[in-house]
Amino acid sequence: MRLTTFTDFALRALMRLAGEPSRCFATGEIAAEFGISRNHLAKVVRDLADGGFIATQRGAGGGFSLARPAQSITLGEVVRALEKRQELVECFRRDGGACVLTPRCRLKTRLAAAREAFMRELDATTLAECAYSPARRPA
Repeated sequence: MRLTTFTDFALRALMRLAGEPSRCFATGEIAAEFGISRNHLAKVVRDLADGGFIATQRGAGGGFSLARPAQSITLGEVVRALEKRQELVECFRRDGGACVLTPRCRLKTRLAAAREAFMRELDATTLAECAYSPARRPA
């Protein structure tokens, strides 16, 4: 199973927010901390806000934070919301794709079962269990 970079960045950002749930973070701050593109992260933040995972606030002192407690967000919920446009293989697309093996394929059902097992594990894992906060540097 492979998640898109978009979903990977989203999970990283959510894990960071869960590590300090009372804080509001700026996009640039998280992008710099994880060494990822600020512009790409801004798109991730927009989709996370649209999905109800984070709340955003514009202006001075603005940023984003978790919209609900980390214990109430499962990784499966996040992955499903962000990966809905990406099918595991071509034949899983709504239109069935163009695979010539589809009529007699024995792999599709096994891949579907593997995907479901993967998602069950993510459904059983909350964001709180994966919370990340950076190591504190000695003063």
